[in-house]
Amino acid sequence: MAARFADKVAIVVGAGSSGPGWGNGKATAALLAREGAQVVAVDVNRSAAEETVDIIREEGFEATPHCADVTRADNVATMVEACLAKYGRIDLLHHNVGVARVGGPVEMSEDAWNQVLAVNLTSCFLTLKFVLPVMERQGAGAIVATSSIAAIRYTGVLYISYYATKAALVQMMQSVALHYATKGIRANTVLPGLMNTPMIFHGLPDVYADGNAQRMVEVRAAQCPTGKMGDAWDTAHAVAFLLSDEAKYVTGTSLVVDGGITAKYV
Repeated sequence: MAARFADKVAIVVGAGSSGPGWGNGKATAALLAREGAQVVAVDVNRSAAEETVDIIREEGFEATPHCADVTRADNVATMVEACLAKYGRIDLLHHNVGVARVGGPVEMSEDAWNQVLAVNLTSCFLTLKFVLPVMERQGAGAIVATSSIAAIRYTGVLYISYYATKAALVQMMQSVALHYATKGIRANTVLPGLMNTPMIFHGLPDVYADGNAQRMVEVRAAQCPTGKMGDAWDTAHAVAFLLSDEAKYVTGTSLVVDGGITAKYV
């Protein structure tokens, strides 16, 4: 397994962490590098991207940090150019960019709606716009986007923009999968459930537990059939499988990683 991605070049968009610990993109970048990939770790926060790369390099593996705002086409174009200049190709792409803003159609401002749309969805559109031509020229490539169980279930949190954009990601990747199926390119989506990652500590404690972060963790854990939330490594291993040749006949699908929560009746 150590060489599962030997000689592969991977771009992980959203490879930094929004706080201490392991986020989905950070864990995925580290896991791909550990299994042989040369990784371009991309994040809008330069220091977060560099932290991920430092960890990878300290373990003796290859990675390069890159700072980009992937809601901007010029930034995405530069990201792809930098990867090609450094490594010469792009074999794997993991899009792991997302933000959540609480509110329904009435409560949410138009500016907040547009921000979530740009970060969660337009960023993936732009990344695909510039990466897909490279993979098509190569005649091969594998892509995974991080969606959420919020794409298929109401989770009890009122964030309509998050539901809408995460659902749209699933259909976007399915469309790409079918359009490029004869060109050696696979595209899939991973749907994490309630995960204990740094992202949940931004805003969600107020929603779940009047600002009490520890109580929020307890409430979310109790909702899971397993009695505990998943973590970033659960997502990372799912992404690695979908990017690997082990999943060479898997495309246009969504892999739910949720400890069984979406199978519950209530």
